[in-house]
Amino acid sequence: MNVTIYDVAREANVSMATVSRVVNGNPNVKPATRKKVLEVIDRLGYRPNAVARGLASKKTTTVGVIIPDISSPFFAELARGIEDIATMYKYNIILSNSDQNKEKELHLLNTMLGKQVDGIVFMGGNISQEHVEEFQKSPVSIVLAGSIEESGTIPSVNIDYEQATYDAIQTFIESGHKEIAFVVGPLHEPINQLKKLAGYKRALAEANIEYREDLIVEGDYTYDSGIEAIEKLLEQPNKPTAIFVGSDEMALGVVHGAEDRGLKIPNDIEIISSDNTRLALMVRPQLTTVVQPLYDIGAVAMRLLTKYMNKEKVTDHIVVLPHRVEQRSSTKQ
Repeated sequence: MNVTIYDVAREANVSMATVSRVVNGNPNVKPATRKKVLEVIDRLGYRPNAVARGLASKKTTTVGVIIPDISSPFFAELARGIEDIATMYKYNIILSNSDQNKEKELHLLNTMLGKQVDGIVFMGGNISQEHVEEFQKSPVSIVLAGSIEESGTIPSVNIDYEQATYDAIQTFIESGHKEIAFVVGPLHEPINQLKKLAGYKRALAEANIEYREDLIVEGDYTYDSGIEAIEKLLEQPNKPTAIFVGSDEMALGVVHGAEDRGLKIPNDIEIISSDNTRLALMVRPQLTTVVQPLYDIGAVAMRLLTKYMNKEKVTDHIVVLPHRVEQRSSTKQ
């Protein structure tokens, strides 16, 4: 049987209110009484009921985190930033994997709310109008991390993905490349269509380089889709001399696929990736990449959420963190 606060109070010969004060760190308890209650708690193995405490205080000190793929280094690093700041502010995390499935995302959202979480950090590639409507109906605050929502009504933390992609393509252009391919995740996701592809097109247009549909390859962020992308690109009459890839895992596939065809990187073809996860350093040659501060995106999103939960003043509900292009061995220095 579970040990209750009543059992502790009876064993220690004190009131349940006294036990509650001890458990919650209230200083208005005599040292001798506190010592006696703590000894009974330890002996009986009492664990406070977080749900019951939440009902009384209307807070559970629990935050829900909905993440597309916990096995992804990209989202794992974001989650680490969320967890560290949550711990700092004494919040517990309930982490759920959504598999980038809309129905599952909305189900998890309602499940989290049913568990009486105090707030939610949400990560997803395609934030639909239905998502936004559910977010706006939520009784608790929701913050997006590494996720684009077109209307800008939902608090979020990101980098400027359009400018980051522009900067990467500009790096190629400055090196004299004109046949620049673009391997990206699903184009129905706003972050790819409205941000990354827009940055690619802007850089080409400013350099008077023709935009070619045959140099655009849509993948699904996986290693295998990277291999498929490079195979498709190398079948073109005018093969690319440079490739920007929208995720590190896909970039590994592009690198290995190119090498399997006998190409040398960066001598035959230069590659710039995006994200700067640990994968960018584990491949040879190491990847030149757009550096996203992944840990910071998660950490800042969680800190923003704590401000909403604690009714602190929020100056900017849309936070854009800095990025840079880190030169490594997959491009010529």
